Amino acid sequence: MKTRMKRSLTFILIGFCLAGSVACAHPQKNETQKPNKQVTDTLQHPTGAAKKLAERLKRKGITDKRVLAAIGNVPRHLFIDERLAEYAYLDRPLPIEKGQTISQPYTVAVQTELLKLKPGEKVLEIGTGSGYQAAVLCEMDAEVYSIERYQELHLQAKETLNKLGYYPRLFFGDGFEGLPQHAPFDKILVTAAPEKIPEKLLNQLKIGGWMVVPLGGRQGQKMTVIKRIGNDKFRESEHGDFIFVPMQEGTED
Repeated sequence: MKTRMKRSLTFILIGFCLAGSVACAHPQKNETQKPNKQVTDTLQHPTGAAKKLAERLKRKGITDKRVLAAIGNVPRHLFIDERLAEYAYLDRPLPIEKGQTISQPYTVAVQTELLKLKPGEKVLEIGTGSGYQAAVLCEMDAEVYSIERYQELHLQAKETLNKLGYYPRLFFGDGFEGLPQHAPFDKILVTAAPEKIPEKLLNQLKIGGWMVVPLGGRQGQKMTVIKRIGNDKFRESEHGDFIFVPMQEGTED
């Protein structure tokens, strides 16, 4: 990647590993597409490490076969700095630009599994980041809309995803605002941690849909599923402790 990294990548990795984890709409034909198999085979890690990663996640308790298959098909090493490629298929978060992270694969799997995605469902992702989570959602035949507050990350994610044959609808903007012009959404996935539930996002859920969001402060968050069961009625459930980067308002270049 183009931006400068600190001299000691090892030091950065140790810090992120201790902290834990902090992600398709369409091409012109208005149709979600998976990447061409020949393209992904060419770019896939030569050892088939993505599939081995999926197998490890299965042993850690991930049961959704479609989630595991998606993670096994996405070349994670292409979403990080090439100097970190040797760490790409370890189950740990890794640093990317703007002080953000590409989430730990287990965290990606947990959040995606909690979505209980059905093919063709309309999903809003808050925090495109590297684009890895969006690629996983595309692999599961979702109609993906993703918004990123850092313009540099937005542009890099678009370039990476399109090279791999993924075409989610990507937007540069404030995640707290969501995308009201494209609502309602079947599911919303938040990949950074707000301290309180963003009400504007709740209003962009369709009735019967739900949001997966890590709620809490810097010391840690609860992975929370918020189901919309009526116009003004919501039901919450918690699904374990995680550590994400804070969700921030506004946009930056």
